Parts: sequence; C-alpha cells; structure tokens
Amino acid sequence: MFRTLGHPARVRILELLRDGEHAVGALQEALDLDSGGTSQHLAALRRIGLVESRREGTSVFYRAADPRVFGLLDIGRELIARSLAGQQELLEELAAE
Repeated sequence: MFRTLGHPARVRILELLRDGEHAVGALQEALDLDSGGTSQHLAALRRIGLVESRREGTSVFYRAADPRVFGLLDIGRELIARSLAGQQELLEELAAE
C-alpha cells in the first residue's frame, strides 16, 4: 500500500476524490496526464482497494473505497510537515553559526 502511495500522482488522485467521485476525464485534466498515465495510476489504486469505479454510459467515475484513507493522508502530511520543520530549524541554526 505504501509503495503504491509513494507516487505523487496517486496521492493527488486521492486528494481530488476527497471532494467526492470524479470522472476519469476530470481526473486526467486535473493531473495534467495523458489517458494512459491516469489509467495506470487508477488501476494501481484499484488493485490495493483504495478506489472503486462505476460506469455510467461511456464515462467511468472513481471514488474512494473507504473514507478512512483521507485520515491516512492527513497523518502522512502531518509527519512530513513535522520532518520538514525540523530540517528547516536545523538549517537556520547552521546558517546562524
């Protein structure tokens, strides 16, 4: 799961789905990727059960399979921010010396 989430486009897809389901075309446009790249990222997320899809006519819509994934993203963001703040503090100390 964490390896799959290691790609920024996949995290961005989940962040977009935080607001509700989106059509593949809308995700593709928001990510600025071609259809093949978008499909590969969605397939990877679908394989590990983080997203679900439904077809409506010729359109395919994706949504988060479990809203708890957004809590996981929030915690990840907090951990990264804390790490970056610590690194920033260290840089400032080094620059002051």
